[in-house]
Amino acid sequence: MANDNDLSLSDMHASSKVKTKTTTGATAKPAAAPQSRSERTDRSFDAIADHFEKKVYGGLKGEIRLAVLRRDIFEYSAQMRQRLGRPLRVLDVGAGLAQIAIDLAAQGHTVVINDISANMLAKAQAHAAQTDTPLDITWHVCPYQELPAKLSTEKLDAEKLDAEKFDLILCHALLEWLAEPAGVMDFFDQYLMPKGALSLCFYNPASFDYRNLIMGNFNLLDNSDYKADNVKSLTPNHPVAKEEVETWLTAHRYHVIRSSGLRVFHDYAPLKRGGHTDPEAVIRMELRYSQHEPYKWLGRYLHILATRQA
Repeated sequence: MANDNDLSLSDMHASSKVKTKTTTGATAKPAAAPQSRSERTDRSFDAIADHFEKKVYGGLKGEIRLAVLRRDIFEYSAQMRQRLGRPLRVLDVGAGLAQIAIDLAAQGHTVVINDISANMLAKAQAHAAQTDTPLDITWHVCPYQELPAKLSTEKLDAEKLDAEKFDLILCHALLEWLAEPAGVMDFFDQYLMPKGALSLCFYNPASFDYRNLIMGNFNLLDNSDYKADNVKSLTPNHPVAKEEVETWLTAHRYHVIRSSGLRVFHDYAPLKRGGHTDPEAVIRMELRYSQHEPYKWLGRYLHILATRQA
């Protein structure tokens, strides 16, 4: 959706604690269940930002998601920082509410945050403004395809090595909403440092089938023409299978160093009893089984952390 806000993000959420530059660009209108790839557009959640925030992060599902991602990413980013002897330069592409990127900025890293939706980044910037620690964050409201032009015009620190590139790129829940998801790999190649790390989190289409098998929704699974209502639905109609993502990573010379499942059992338990009534216990067990086969491949989302070969 085109950005028709009267105020910029900086005007809406100015804060002396956050070093921020915000740029805007054209955004895409959300597509209502398009039928072919040629008709598809990159999905924006601009019109349903409040619904997205409540549905995705308003309960235990969101807490599990963030717990797994924080463990995976923070452990490795700390190792990278120690190895490089400096804070990291981080890019979050299609960041949405950008919780992980804001956490990384609070740890002292230099962060660039991007999303196609001005409303989503407004929420993210409001969250960043509540952080007590000074943050070095640049915000770009635009499709990721417009980022190269914006990044090349930034006034970058001359002391940074290859300053237009990033040590760590986050791309979470974006692939399934792109018209041409494979194309983002070329973007990563352009902007990720050699031996840099890519954090790729995406919806697992196998989990859709498995959950509907458990629920007995056989008619839905037999209906090859089924499409979710993508005006409000957060179930993607065009998810990318794990095997396809792995093929892309291999072709672009990435080495997978960690893979995890997000919500490997929580969503599949229609009857909440025993440990399911204790949110802390659920998160603990989700973290335990998120990296073990075969359980991790049942996750509603999959997280792959990969390094780019030199």
